Amino acid sequence: MKRLPVHETFYTWQGEGYHMGKPAYFIRLFGCPVQCPWCDSAGTWHPNHIPDVIEKWEIQKLIDEALENQALRVVITGGEPCIHELRDLTAALKENNIQVHLETSGAFPIKGSFDWVTVSPKIYKEPLLSCLEQAHEFKLIVDNPEVITLWENKIGQFYSDRPIWLHPEWSLRKEKAILEQISNKVIRNTYDYRAGYQLHELYGVDEEAKIATQINRPKTPSYTQL
Repeated sequence: MKRLPVHETFYTWQGEGYHMGKPAYFIRLFGCPVQCPWCDSAGTWHPNHIPDVIEKWEIQKLIDEALENQALRVVITGGEPCIHELRDLTAALKENNIQVHLETSGAFPIKGSFDWVTVSPKIYKEPLLSCLEQAHEFKLIVDNPEVITLWENKIGQFYSDRPIWLHPEWSLRKEKAILEQISNKVIRNTYDYRAGYQLHELYGVDEEAKIATQINRPKTPSYTQL
C-alpha cells in the first residue's frame, strides 16, 4: 500500500455542509497546486510552512487511529487530497465499516471510493467534469459578491438535487455586502442554496489544528473579467 503525506489528523465534528455537527476523524494531506490566497490550510502547501521532511504515513496507521477514536466517518481533506492516490486508503476504511467523505476543489480526478463528496470549486484551477458529476454537495467560498453568479454560469447545470452551501470567506464573515448576497440568493430559491458557516470556528473545537497564515499573493481578479 502507498504511504501518504499527512499534515495532521484530528478527531472532532464536521463544522460545515450537509453532515454538520456529526463526529468525524479528519485526515489532512499535504499539497495543493490551487493555492487560494485566503486558504485557511496554507500550512499544507505554502513554502513558508512546509517542513524540510514530510512524514509519510502507512495506511494502517491511519486506520488504527480512526478505530482508536471509534470514528464512524473519516473526512479526507487538504490541501487538495485528490493529487494523491486514495484507493488503498478508502478501501481499507470501508473494510472497517467506516464511512469515507472527501473535501476537494474538484480540479483533479477522484481516485478512491467515497460515500460523500463535497466539491468546493475555485477560480484558480477550475473543476473537472468528472468531479462535478460525482459531487453530493457544493460549497462556494464567497469572497466577492459576484462569485455566486459566476459559478451559476459555469456549473449551474450540475446544481439539480444537490445542496449548494454559500460560505462567507472567513476574513469577510462580517462584510455586509457578502452576507446580503448570500441571504438574497438563499431567499430567492433559484437553486438549493443554503447559508453556510464554519460552525467549528464558533465552538473552537479544532483551533489547535488550524494554521493561521498571512499570504502575499496577487490580488484576486474581478469575477466580471473571468
